Parts: sequence; C-alpha cells; structure tokens
Amino acid sequence: MVKWERGRRLPPEVFALPVEKIRRGWYSDKYFVRTKEILARDNHHPRVLMQVFSRKAGVVCGIDEAAVILRLGANHSEQLKIMGLFDGDPVSINETVMTIEGDYASFAHLETVYLGVLARRTAVATAVKRVVDAAAGKMVLFFPARFDHYSLQTGDGYAAFISGALGVSTDANAAWWGLEGIGTIPHGLIAAYGGDTVKACLVFDKYMPKDVKRIALVDFENDSVKTSLEVARALKERLWGVRLDTAGDLHDVSIENKIEDNKGVCPELVWNVRRALDREGFDFVKIIISGGFNEEKIKEFLIERVPFDAVGVGSYLFQNRMDFTADVVMVNGQPCAKVGRKYNPNPRLGRI
Repeated sequence: MVKWERGRRLPPEVFALPVEKIRRGWYSDKYFVRTKEILARDNHHPRVLMQVFSRKAGVVCGIDEAAVILRLGANHSEQLKIMGLFDGDPVSINETVMTIEGDYASFAHLETVYLGVLARRTAVATAVKRVVDAAAGKMVLFFPARFDHYSLQTGDGYAAFISGALGVSTDANAAWWGLEGIGTIPHGLIAAYGGDTVKACLVFDKYMPKDVKRIALVDFENDSVKTSLEVARALKERLWGVRLDTAGDLHDVSIENKIEDNKGVCPELVWNVRRALDREGFDFVKIIISGGFNEEKIKEFLIERVPFDAVGVGSYLFQNRMDFTADVVMVNGQPCAKVGRKYNPNPRLGRI
C-alpha cells in the first residue's frame, strides 16, 4: 500500500492496470482504435497538443491514473509531454485539467480510457467534497460500496479520501492511500445471534483487535434509545459509538411526534439517544447517523444543532455526473481545432 500525500503523484504500480488490453484498444471506442491504425499504416505522425477539460466545476481526480494510462498504453510514451493538475485540485467549468503533447499516432487509441477515468473519479470526488463541506467539520464516512460494481472500489475510495472523507467501508476503498476499511456491525451479525444486539457486540468485542473501534448498530429492534443504553452498559468505556440507521419508512419507538418528517433517522431520534446516554454517564459515546443522508439533509441537521459526531453517506455519492472532453487544438505547432474550441493554456498545470 502507498501512503497518499497531497502534491505528490501516485506511482504506476498502484493502479494495477490491464496494460496489454489497454494498449490494443480493448476498452477504447472503435473509432479511436481505427484512427491509430490509419495513422500508423499511412506513416503519418502529426505532433499534436491534446487538451482535456471539464464541462462542470468540481474537484478533479483521476489525473495520476490517466497519466499512467498514457505512459503505459502509448507507443514511445517517453516522447509524450503530459501536463496536469493534481488530484484534489478544484476545477472550474471548461478549465483545462490536462494536456498531452506528442505523436498522435502513439496515443489516439487511449482517449476513451483516460476520459472515463477522469469522469468517474471526479464525479465521486466532487460529490464527497460537497458533503464534506456541508458537514462543516463533522466526520464523513464513505459507505456506498454496495451500490456499484466491486471493481470500482479502489478508485472511488481514493476519490473520496482526497475530498475529505475520513473513513471508508472496504479495504479496497482504502488501498491507494494506505489504510483499511472501517465499520460497525451489520444487521446480519445481530440476526445470527437471535436479534440480540448486546450479544453480537460482546462477541465482536471479544474477537476483534483492540484498535478496532467498537461501534454498535442500534436499530435492529427499532428502539435505538433502549438498545444504545444496553450496549453502553455492557461495553462501558470500550464502546466508541452507536450508529443510528432507522429505516426511512419507520418511526423509532422513542419518537413522540409521529409525523412523516420524523421517520427514519430524524433530529428527535438523535436528541433522544444523546440525552439518554448522557443521563447515564455515557457522554463519551459518539453518535453516527446514516440512511438517506445528502448535503441538504446534513445542513438541516446542523442548522437544528443536532448532536451527531459522524455521518455515513451511501448511494447519494454515486448520483453525480462529471463529463470531460479531449480535443486536438494544435498540430505541428499551429492552431488546429474544430470550430468552438481553441487552445486554452492553464498555468496551474504541472509536468507529469
């Protein structure tokens, strides 16, 4: 594993790319593969400057990975001059995020691949940054791994990390920046012990290493106050936190005002749990909220001064879209671009 540091590039081996398939155009739009073939067979080698820009403002991510795709997937890649922003940099609409200069015949077939990487990574990074900003210092946990294909987890987790998420749910999510996944206990473990949350937590406490945080999921019986107190009494100081995850179509037992807005994890539920824990001297136990949270809902909780310590966000973080476009804007040192596009130099780019 590699420890990520802002301002440093990730090394090529981190990405474990399927280099041979990338080189032969397996993942590329067919017209790019055929373009490369035509240029090679015609022995035509124009030196171009390819310019990549974002169609939306956000947090760019995937620059290092895109550069490695070019370095390992192009012919004579040592002759390419690649410039780019750093992963985690803010980017404005239409801002140039990367340029590639060299023989177009050597890298024409890679456009689909590096643009796709930038689109996915930047979409996740931007969504996470919005949530982190909305949380205003509260811990944000990146928990959407179950909502997309497993092969995307490493890059998604890295994108979340560079945007300020302080925890991810799988080891794959954490692989590129040198840590591991975190988490509570699942409903499945509680069910395996007959629906006894305390028993499940005690077994977890018995077998898990001491440095693993003891976080109890307390909504199994839909009585989060009662379950939180039972677990706190059993684990005492070993209990790091409780996680509230009441289903969005249910009122927790402790909710008095059973209006529609008070279903799921609502402000009243969090206050009920916080006050109950504090009354019995468990003020050190943290509260994690999860289940349908997005930036707007987090902001509402903060406005109401709801006493939570961390928020787990799931599928919402995969709903954002970020598109990138690449254009040839210079050929053999002369301007050459389709109408409506032109060379847009960016002094923020650094040599990769």
